[in-house]
Amino acid sequence: MKTFFFITLLITGTFLKAQTLNTGDKELDQQLVEQNYQAKLDLNKFTNDLSIELDVSEEKIKTLLAKKIEPSDVLMIFKISKIGGRKVEEVEESFQKNKDKGWGYIAKEMGIKPGSPEFHELKGKPKKNKKDKSQKKKK
Repeated sequence: MKTFFFITLLITGTFLKAQTLNTGDKELDQQLVEQNYQAKLDLNKFTNDLSIELDVSEEKIKTLLAKKIEPSDVLMIFKISKIGGRKVEEVEESFQKNKDKGWGYIAKEMGIKPGSPEFHELKGKPKKNKKDKSQKKKK
């Protein structure tokens, strides 16, 4: 049993180190590596959760997964589509052409600028504008 656990741990660690992403943000890269690992443990749960979270059909998600697109990349395709106001097919096309350049490049191509509120939303951390901060101080 200990051998099985050790081998599983070794494979997991190797996978997490082997997969590298290039969003331009190390924290987001790590989140995507972990998301990809978790998704592969249960693709049905990933598909269902993503469908609910981003209000997309499970069929669209399964179509991208069937094209051998990694779950973390499917997640980014749908997030960029939603946040950037682009069609899923348009984001997927940019991904297929530019995946070697990374998600940061693809996001820029889709109109999401680094540091913008949209980029922070893509990372899952909405950026508050200066007005929000100053209003909180006044209260």
